[in-house]
Amino acid sequence: MFYELPIAAFGAAFLVLVPLPWHWRARNVPTLSIIAWLFFSDIMLGTNSLLWAGNFHVKAKVWCDIATKLQIGATMALPACCLCLCIHLERIASVRQVRTTIEQKHRRMIFDLVMCWGVPFISMALHYVVQGHRFDIVQEFGCRPATYISLPAIFLLWVPQLAVVALTLGFAGAALYHFFRRRLTFARHLQDSNSALTPSRYFRLMAMAIAQMVWATFLTVINMWLSCRDGLRPWISWENVHTDFGRIDRFPRLFIPEEQWDWAYFIFWSVPITSVMFFLFFAFGQDAVKEYKACFRAVRRTFGFFTDKKQPLPSVAPFTPRFPTPERKSTATDAGSDATAIHSKTIHDIPLTPRSTSSFGTVIPPFDKFDYDFGSLHKNSLSSDIHFAPRHDVNDMA
Repeated sequence: MFYELPIAAFGAAFLVLVPLPWHWRARNVPTLSIIAWLFFSDIMLGTNSLLWAGNFHVKAKVWCDIATKLQIGATMALPACCLCLCIHLERIASVRQVRTTIEQKHRRMIFDLVMCWGVPFISMALHYVVQGHRFDIVQEFGCRPATYISLPAIFLLWVPQLAVVALTLGFAGAALYHFFRRRLTFARHLQDSNSALTPSRYFRLMAMAIAQMVWATFLTVINMWLSCRDGLRPWISWENVHTDFGRIDRFPRLFIPEEQWDWAYFIFWSVPITSVMFFLFFAFGQDAVKEYKACFRAVRRTFGFFTDKKQPLPSVAPFTPRFPTPERKSTATDAGSDATAIHSKTIHDIPLTPRSTSSFGTVIPPFDKFDYDFGSLHKNSLSSDIHFAPRHDVNDMA
């Protein structure tokens, strides 16, 4: 048994979901569609490798009918999604459109949905034209789509894929051309275009689209060469091609030539490799780092891992605020005798900060009616402890 096949497929399905949160918040239909198609493809490959590990029995027929059609759609979905992405990037980099209205956003979303999902489903429907029988079962790899290798198969399956790849590379080149023309003001232009893209995100998306298209071109050419290297079969009629359509062909490991087995092994690994490529382009950006930190904080709060111990607060001198003692009414005769007593009471009732050689001697007056004499500050400026004496008006006390 090839234990690495399901492990690689399910692991790639998990990795492709890591950039999902920030792409979902950005409402980027092409990148969300790429995530969905790669996830479904990895899950299908992993399930097939588990069901047909070490055997080639006919089972799970309905599953194979669905899985084989989705495999055909996925080969067209990735170029179509990258084409939508490059069209959007080229529009932003050019000067044809500075601001995007709500109606234009709606039209762009409809176009993206048609290209990312409608075109792959059309390709799945067209595959029925050249589908000679129900499907094939290959040991270790599971069910595979069956194709009547002929001239119509080339024009219905592989030529559209190569055409979409060529358009994608063309729009990517135009976007880079517009960038180099206004590279000094590109960041300002992104801001003026009312787009959530930053220069780093822009180039990350552009690099991902170009890398995926080069990789998709290589896979499409290899698959077409492997299928057609033994020659094309003649297209006689619809009835001839679809004769005994319910047939299921099985291919055990012992009957497969070593060269074809190696290519089948490589075709299986092409989908997890594509998923890992997509993950690497978005796993180390600023958005990804923010998501990692948020997840780490959530896990730490939930399970109490890596919690920081509370450090004790530094000791502070005790401070107890006191309010001034209300003054008693006095007559003019004993005003002079009581002035000293009142002064001695109120001077100690003012809330002072802890006095030390390093304190700045700030005094917070408890009431507005007290007015402090700062003349004593000049007299006692050389002393380490500064006292503020309240000034009293004898007429007020009288």
